[in-house]
Amino acid sequence: MEPKRFKNIHKFIEPYVIEDGTGFRLTNHDPGDTHNLNSEFKPEAKKWLEQGIMILSEMQDMLYAQSHWGLLLIFQAMDAAGKDGTIKHVMSGINPQGVEVVSFKAPSAEEIAHDFLWRTNRCLPARGKIGIFNRSYYEEVLVVRVHPELLEKQKIPKEFREDHFWKGRYEDIMAFEQYLTRNGIAIRKFFLNVSKKEQKRRFLERLENPEKNWKFSAADVHERQYWDDYHSAYEKMIRNTASRNAPWVVVPADNKWFTRLLVVATIVDALAGMNLEYPKLTEQQRAQLKAARKQLDSE
Repeated sequence: MEPKRFKNIHKFIEPYVIEDGTGFRLTNHDPGDTHNLNSEFKPEAKKWLEQGIMILSEMQDMLYAQSHWGLLLIFQAMDAAGKDGTIKHVMSGINPQGVEVVSFKAPSAEEIAHDFLWRTNRCLPARGKIGIFNRSYYEEVLVVRVHPELLEKQKIPKEFREDHFWKGRYEDIMAFEQYLTRNGIAIRKFFLNVSKKEQKRRFLERLENPEKNWKFSAADVHERQYWDDYHSAYEKMIRNTASRNAPWVVVPADNKWFTRLLVVATIVDALAGMNLEYPKLTEQQRAQLKAARKQLDSE
């Protein structure tokens, strides 16, 4: 079913997949990396992307029909890294009945009153579907870690906010993701790794292009001053929550064409590991089909 270009898909994504975060360093991952493919490859990459989306559509149809597995895709990134555009392009050919995208903004008062996994738990994909989290429960070890004053709003008892608080959150996330995997929900987590220079360029583009003004937020520029703090938080997050069943994919995000190609390749690879196929009919079901055909032919 897979075209020749996707025959060695696992080797293509392998350098970017983190299954064991021990010793992970974000500085070892270049936001401008394109897997040794130069800018002249962009037209060819577009064809690859189209084929990848076609394969993804076919596999998603089998996923929906079989209904044994669900797939949760998590996207985390600094502002302007391209999460929205990547999701839009990669999922463009998918049956909307089988996909649900949820964007998590600042938590509401009701959400803050519950445990930190509560608001995302309600949005998990059912078996047979693909769920996409645009930001997720990982915000609780990112923005909350960079801005610890947000913990005060959560009103967690002081005895649980000691030195091992963040270690405890990582452990909770790991246990939660293992639980999901054991229940047939596969997980792939994407960190879109954009450079500070490219983020600035994209911010300026939003300011200068009237059609993109709506994307600009002063809050994004405010958060830019915490760049180093966020990168430290991302590094610790990946180091402590990467696993074989729920790996992180560190996606170079300075070149959108490569970002999208790598993401679609990763999703296709994840679905390929599920041994998807259309349900086989029993003898009784075949007999029912034969009877139905006979009835229709007699009309």
